Amino acid sequence: MGLLRRYGVLFLALLSCARADAELRILTEPGPPTAFMKGAELQGFGVDVVRELITRTGSQAQIEMMPWTRAYTIAQREPDVGLFAMVRTPDREKRFQWVGPILHGKVRFYSLKSSNLQIESIEDVAASGPLAVPKQWYSYEVLKGQGLQNLYGVPTPETMVTMFGHGRVSLIMLEDILLRDMLAPAGLTPADVQPQMVFMESSYYIAFSLDTDPAIVAAWQNELAEMRRDGSFSAIFRQWLPDVELPDALR
Repeated sequence: MGLLRRYGVLFLALLSCARADAELRILTEPGPPTAFMKGAELQGFGVDVVRELITRTGSQAQIEMMPWTRAYTIAQREPDVGLFAMVRTPDREKRFQWVGPILHGKVRFYSLKSSNLQIESIEDVAASGPLAVPKQWYSYEVLKGQGLQNLYGVPTPETMVTMFGHGRVSLIMLEDILLRDMLAPAGLTPADVQPQMVFMESSYYIAFSLDTDPAIVAAWQNELAEMRRDGSFSAIFRQWLPDVELPDALR
């Protein structure tokens, strides 16, 4: 083996080791109970799952909260970045490496009970009045693709529920398992809203950038599977979602 080639092999080996030891940036958006700030502390179901995975894998990692659009852009462009919790879709499949699922739920339309709306079809949705959905959500992409004229894209889930509570929109879309926590900032409870038709079921993952070492991603997936086996995942789930049965997809 020539001297130049030997140095090349050594350089690649050192680079591989450096990548394996790289510090990860784990990004998330505000969205209780998955991730939210309580005072100066970052808390939530997803936060606890990710922290446990960081510990079990021995990863060097920091969790950062930021708006979804910014986090999504960073995760597509920069190495050693993870983003939770993201719906895994055919369009996104080849853009990321996936660990999960960590959440699974039914996305349905909700109206205020006082409105007496009855939604049984997309045609009913189109005729119901303004429908607010955060622009960064996959459900918004799907609804936009169906050409709904009453679809109103908003920047955050908090904006959506605030507009809903003030009567500025007739319908919103939410995951059933997140309903209570998502409504709370607007002073609403599940008793105030009427569940309407289910639009889709979604599984949520930790999505790693393509330039993250695949060995790191595999280690995270293996440890998540171990958390399911040893009961620690279900314990975290029950802590944050005590009124929700653990979905089969997460067992």
